[in-house]
Amino acid sequence: MNAIDHPLVTAYLDSVARETAGLPAERRAELLADLREHIEVSGAEADDRVREVLAALGDPRTVAASALAEEPHAAAAVPAAPEVRPARTRLTVGLLALAGLLALFSPFLGTAAMIVGLALLWASPQWGSRHKVIGTVTCAAVPFVVVVGALALAGSRIGPVELLLIAGFSLVVPVVGAVALLRAVRR
Repeated sequence: MNAIDHPLVTAYLDSVARETAGLPAERRAELLADLREHIEVSGAEADDRVREVLAALGDPRTVAASALAEEPHAAAAVPAAPEVRPARTRLTVGLLALAGLLALFSPFLGTAAMIVGLALLWASPQWGSRHKVIGTVTCAAVPFVVVVGALALAGSRIGPVELLLIAGFSLVVPVVGAVALLRAVRR
């Protein structure tokens, strides 16, 4: 197998092709042909050597950004990715994950954390509608179930087992939603 047929090379070239979708077709084909030629000339066949050649070429996003920068009209046509701010992401996910548990100890603090977390979630461009709904449902499920449970058990006494179940539910469901949001950001 020569270098150009290597799976790592195929993945690399596919990534460059995706990242340069905003380039004119002729310029994009020329760039990919240049990259193929460089890889083929290297004669790399072993995985380690192929990785070295690809690393020397640079990250596909960097290669694409350089090519797009040379085409001013193409760069303007490609929409910019939403700015991801790690601190704001962590704050949003943390508030949503802890809101239910906080509500058990301090209803005011839990409600405030949930409202702020949901406001940050819905104002953020990094999550799509689907993930925003998942975050909202997993965060709001805890107070909803606690209120419904309290109404259903209004006349009876809540024991330690019920409290443990409520605390577990208050922690697990929002954390599952928070994990889903974090995975969505990393994609």
